[in-house]
Amino acid sequence: MRKHIVAGNWKMNTTVPEGIALAKAVVEEGAQVPADVELIIATPYPHLYPVAEVVKGTRVALSAENCADKEKGAYTGEVSVSMLTSVGCQYTILGHSERRQYYGETDEKLVEKVKLALAAGLKVILCVGENLEEREAGKHFDVCAAQIKNVLYNFTAEDMKNVVVAYEPVWAIGTGKTATAEQAQEIHAFIRKTLADKFGAAVAEETSILYGGSCKPSNAKELFAQKDIDGGLIGGAALKAPDFIGIALSF
Repeated sequence: MRKHIVAGNWKMNTTVPEGIALAKAVVEEGAQVPADVELIIATPYPHLYPVAEVVKGTRVALSAENCADKEKGAYTGEVSVSMLTSVGCQYTILGHSERRQYYGETDEKLVEKVKLALAAGLKVILCVGENLEEREAGKHFDVCAAQIKNVLYNFTAEDMKNVVVAYEPVWAIGTGKTATAEQAQEIHAFIRKTLADKFGAAVAEETSILYGGSCKPSNAKELFAQKDIDGGLIGGAALKAPDFIGIALSF
């Protein structure tokens, strides 16, 4: 039985005091979420240590929003996987569409990041997805398949036990647009088949695939009812504890 997961990606939002308060609210309100739903919050780097103290011993897991593609050294401004584990991170998000779009993150670089993260004992939430132009050109299956093959096909079935895939319809992020439940299910099922082609049906069935496009309390129930949608990677709605927990209560 694969996990239901609701992960909040705070992006570049909140000051450290605001982040601590938000984490405390998520911990408090998260008590009402069924035990079979994993709650994760991904915070900006400066927040990680104090938020780790807030979530320690609770059912809320901590994630970074990224990591470096180097183990250590003279890489000013970068943050290594050992730094992340040393403050209590359990996950890191990699390949988010904003990292790909604004910072030129390539699949080749992501292979290195995933390797380092898994070797350090971090679980990985790997993001894949197409932009509006690719969706309108009917290339969404090709784009998602290529991103999965270029990155995850370099790993083993054993590695996949610590990988979560998040599908991002890039055209729906921050635009207020949302893929229909049918559109989302179609691409999630395709992603699962692409994983099965490499790792086998059993591994694909055990891999959680999250929806990451403007998920909110009002549409989460319909999305999460789909056979291949195992939860959400939540952006804007993760910045308000009642909305975030409302989504987690939608299973």
